[in-house]
Amino acid sequence: MHRHEDENSSLTRLPELAQPLLQFDLAAEIEHLQREDSWQRGTGRSSRTLVKQPDFRIVLVAMKAATEMKEHRADGRISIQTIVGHVRLKLPEQTIEVPAGHVLALDRCITHEVVAVEESVFLLTICWPQDAA
Repeated sequence: MHRHEDENSSLTRLPELAQPLLQFDLAAEIEHLQREDSWQRGTGRSSRTLVKQPDFRIVLVAMKAATEMKEHRADGRISIQTIVGHVRLKLPEQTIEVPAGHVLALDRCITHEVVAVEESVFLLTICWPQDAA
């Protein structure tokens, strides 16, 4: 990660995640995730928050093949961009395939489950409405 700091940037609990300009080497971030205890010990999933603002978040998620994120929903709009592998989202009325190189956008409050069809890495972006931030 390369931080580009601004002298007027406000402090948060994790100020390095809320700089005015952030840049990431995704290959290096993926390697880091796969060295984490959560990945090595077999939970099948490891994640790292890259950006954390009151109304916006980007999380890099790595999942081993056949692991799942049980049914959940986000209060904000989300996008899932698969970088490596293939994930499947199970929605209330349909199932969507999101292989590497694809992006899926979901509106607020849509219940979904994520399944790694194969070892996968994806970027999860969450945007909350201004009045909810």
